[in-house]
Amino acid sequence: MLVAERIEQARAWRGRITGSVGFVPTMGYLHAGHLELVRRARRENDAVAVSIFVNPLQFGPDEDFARYPRDLERDLRLLRDERVDLVFAPGVEEIYPPGFATAVDVGPIGQRLEGASRPGHFRGVATVVTKLFMIVQPQRAYFGWKDAQQVVVIRKLVADLAIPVEIVAVPTVREEDGLACSSRNVYLSPEERRVAPALYAALARARALWQEGERDAETLRQAVRTSLAKEPQIRLDYVSVADAATMEELAVVDRPAILSLAAWLGATRLIDAGRRGGAGAPAYRGCAATSPAPRGHAATLLRTSWPSSAASGLRALRSRRCWCACRGSTGSAPDRTRGSGA
Repeated sequence: MLVAERIEQARAWRGRITGSVGFVPTMGYLHAGHLELVRRARRENDAVAVSIFVNPLQFGPDEDFARYPRDLERDLRLLRDERVDLVFAPGVEEIYPPGFATAVDVGPIGQRLEGASRPGHFRGVATVVTKLFMIVQPQRAYFGWKDAQQVVVIRKLVADLAIPVEIVAVPTVREEDGLACSSRNVYLSPEERRVAPALYAALARARALWQEGERDAETLRQAVRTSLAKEPQIRLDYVSVADAATMEELAVVDRPAILSLAAWLGATRLIDAGRRGGAGAPAYRGCAATSPAPRGHAATLLRTSWPSSAASGLRALRSRRCWCACRGSTGSAPDRTRGSGA
C-alpha cells in the first residue's frame, strides 16, 4: 500500500494503473461505514484509492474542524487490512497552497438544508471533491447514503462538469439500536449515546406512515417532529421530505424522495437520512472499524410495511425489505449515477 502525501506521488501511482480505480474520499477516523465503502470498491475495481483529508473549506468558523477526530496510524492499519492500493493523505497546503482562490459552487441544490444550516459547506465539499477527482482520476467513487444531500450534490457536480466518474451510493451501516455510523459519534456522552437512536426511530415512524399510504409530506415531517419531541435533549435543526434529484421540499410524495434530518445532542450535530424509491436495506452490525467484512446482504428495492414501533421496525429491518437507501449493506448493485462525460 502506497501512502502518498504529495499530489505528484498520487498522480504517478495513477499513471501506473491500467485497470479500473475505485475511490473512497474520507476525512479519516474510519468506522465500519467507511470500510464498507472500501470493500465495495475492492470488489468492483482493479485498484482502490482512499483519501484522508479533513477539509477546512467545508467547516464553518464555529464548527469542529480543530477537534475533528484524527488517528492516521490507526486508519492506515485498517486500510492495509482491506488491501487498499493507495492512501492519499495530503496536508492542507498541499490541497490549498498559498494563493489558492478557485471554488466550485453547485448552485441552489447546495444552499438548502445542510447548505442553509452550514453556509458554504457544499461549496467546500464540491471544491475538494473536484480536485480529488482530478488527482486520482477514478472510474468510480463511493459515498454513503447517510449523507444523502452530499450524494445528490456530487451527482449534480459530475453531471454539470461532465466528469467521467460513476458515483456509487452505498447503504448505511448502523449500530444494533439503529444509530448511523459517524466519526462524530465519539463526541457523545454516555447519556447522549443512549438518546441518539431516537433520530432513526423518528425516521422509521415516518417511513411506517408512508408504507401505510400517507403521501402528504408535511404529515411525514410532523411525525418526525412529534417523535423527537419525546426526547428533550434533542434539538431539531431541520426535518425534510425533499425531491431526490433537486432537494426541493415536496408537498406530496409522488416521486423519489429523501427523508432527512439534522439535530443537536449537546454540542454534537448528527444527521440521518433515508430514501423512498432507492435501493438497499441498512446493515445492523455495529460501527467498530474492526467489524469483519459482511457476506450476502442484498441491496435491492424492497417494499414491505414498516412496523410502527421503533423496536419492531429494527427487528424487521434485519430480515425484511424496506425503502431506506442508507450506507452499508452488501450484495447486489448499489445506487449508481455516472457523469455525462463518461
